Amino acid sequence: MASDPIVVTHPLLQHKISLVRDKDTPPIIFRMLVREITQLMLFDATRDLTLTDRDIETPMQKISAPVLAEPGPVLVSIMRAGNVMLDAALEIIPTAGVCHIGIYRDRDTLEAVEYYFNAPDDIADRALLLVDPMLATANSSVAAISQLKARGVIDMRLVCILAAPEGLRALADAHPDVPVYVGALDTHLNEKGYIVPGLGDAGDRSYAT
Repeated sequence: MASDPIVVTHPLLQHKISLVRDKDTPPIIFRMLVREITQLMLFDATRDLTLTDRDIETPMQKISAPVLAEPGPVLVSIMRAGNVMLDAALEIIPTAGVCHIGIYRDRDTLEAVEYYFNAPDDIADRALLLVDPMLATANSSVAAISQLKARGVIDMRLVCILAAPEGLRALADAHPDVPVYVGALDTHLNEKGYIVPGLGDAGDRSYAT
């Protein structure tokens, strides 16, 4: 592949990924774990966000302190499974903009079907963090990134909890300029396009459907 994924190997993250894989984890705990995993991964994925200085006054004195430069980043949810990750990301970057891209995978063809797009008007001028729990075939991620590039976006990265080699290859072939942060690299896709060993369908497990 054109570029290697950035694997976040922190022990706390790996522990929580094991818990979220467990088929007996109920939806409420599943969602909680996805939120925690997202926030742990974002510490790595946001390391190079631009800072600027702002004058503030502490209880002791006035100082020039670093803050996120404006306009701030935009968080992009590849719906619907990405929404749980989006909520978690907003908890630690509450001033971020939000973009929703509605894409679902056709269960027969495994192709991405786009049905919704909503984003800030100045999205092309901002850094983007795309969140999607699973990088399986990568059809949804490739389609979402293509939509964003068509709107002039050049600075973006993708954050996924799990990824399959097939998805990483497809994404690297289509968009080699987009860094990918993953929590774990799994072995392969099965005949239905699910990641193995995986965690099942993240959207279904999040919303008990």
